[in-house]
Amino acid sequence: MVKVTSLLDLSQKRHNHVFVKLAVSFLLTGLVFRLLVSDSLGFASLLQTQTKTDSSSSSSLASPTQQQQQQQVLLSHDFPANQSQSPSQNGKQNAGGGGKCDIFTGDWIVDPSGPFYNNESCRLIEDHQNCKSNGRPDSGYLYRRWSPRDCDLPRFDPQRFLNLMRNKSWAFIGDSISRNHVQSLLCILSQVEQPVEVYHDEEYRSKRWHFSSHNFTLSVIWTPFLLKAGISEDNNGVSTSEIQLYLDELDEIWTDQYNGFDYVVIAGGKWFLKTAIYIENNTVAGCHYCPGKNLTELGFEYAYRKALKLVLNFFTDNDHRASIFFRTITPDHFENGEWFSGGTCNRTVPFKEGQIDIRDVDATMLNIELEEFAKAAEAGTRNGVVLRLLDTTRLSLLRPDGHPGPYRNFMPFAEDENAKVQNDCLHWCLPGPIDSWNDLLMETMVNEETNR
Repeated sequence: MVKVTSLLDLSQKRHNHVFVKLAVSFLLTGLVFRLLVSDSLGFASLLQTQTKTDSSSSSSLASPTQQQQQQQVLLSHDFPANQSQSPSQNGKQNAGGGGKCDIFTGDWIVDPSGPFYNNESCRLIEDHQNCKSNGRPDSGYLYRRWSPRDCDLPRFDPQRFLNLMRNKSWAFIGDSISRNHVQSLLCILSQVEQPVEVYHDEEYRSKRWHFSSHNFTLSVIWTPFLLKAGISEDNNGVSTSEIQLYLDELDEIWTDQYNGFDYVVIAGGKWFLKTAIYIENNTVAGCHYCPGKNLTELGFEYAYRKALKLVLNFFTDNDHRASIFFRTITPDHFENGEWFSGGTCNRTVPFKEGQIDIRDVDATMLNIELEEFAKAAEAGTRNGVVLRLLDTTRLSLLRPDGHPGPYRNFMPFAEDENAKVQNDCLHWCLPGPIDSWNDLLMETMVNEETNR
């Protein structure tokens, strides 16, 4: 009897054990199924959210004409799916990594994070570049950044920049585009520390600011030809006589200050297209576009090459070892005329590579710049002078949407929506595409500091 009872107990225990296994298996199966369903729903929700975001971003870039709308449709579907991924995700190397990367060849991609600053957080934006405050209705131009093809370009780090530039001095030397560039840099840096303006000239064209916490000084020096020049032109571009341009003399307004700068960003260009009398050895040698003067037409190419050679030789032959950045010509985007003849720029989306060609005049100036820079860089290497090229021409050519256009003035269509107003299709809105110039500037500068 005892033996029989023991067998029954054992059978009962085995039966119970099988039942427990079945119950556990059922519970585990249910749990896995629930997790799979939950993950699927969550992923679907994420895709739906991303689709809505992309759709919203594309719809915000509305353009005013049928041609613009067709271009917008084309561009809104051309952005790669991995555009917001990190370098480890999208296969790009860091711009400062071991491999070579042309940071000036790439694409303008959508950046939902937007700019570092806006017209409220930066009080340093000049009125004629403050597009948002002046009533520009679209905002898509604010949500794009430059992305090199083969590497990741870090965003400008204002705190790191100021730390690196402690007890140092920068100067931006050139025309009003250089001033535009400085204002972008100031707005970015002001998110960390507010600069104090410590100098300006009578026309407020040349200025200097000081960041006291870092003892960092930032200057802009207005010298549109980089050469000595007699200019009788007001702020609206109206001249009372021809420009007298001395092709063999640099402008002392910047050369006299050069030894006080650790870094210099220098650029020229557009002013050489103006009517000018050329002077060499204190004698009139010829001119550019001066009909009726009975002077030899030498052309702007002659003057621009002379100027760049003189400027770059000044750096390579100088005992002062500042770091020099030469920025290339800035293209404009006037359509249906020039700035003085009703030209406009009302596009609201960038071009893609191949959709626009550089103008002959700009191409000529760019070729002169690249040729003269290559010669100077070779001489600089021999003399221990650091020359860096900021080739912003081609990437800027793709941004017809980044200019103030009619919004260089406050609410230009408030009283008449068909009002005829002068457009600015040369300078850049702030914030705007020019902010990416500073991403490139910092990356070039940081690489230089690292390799020293």
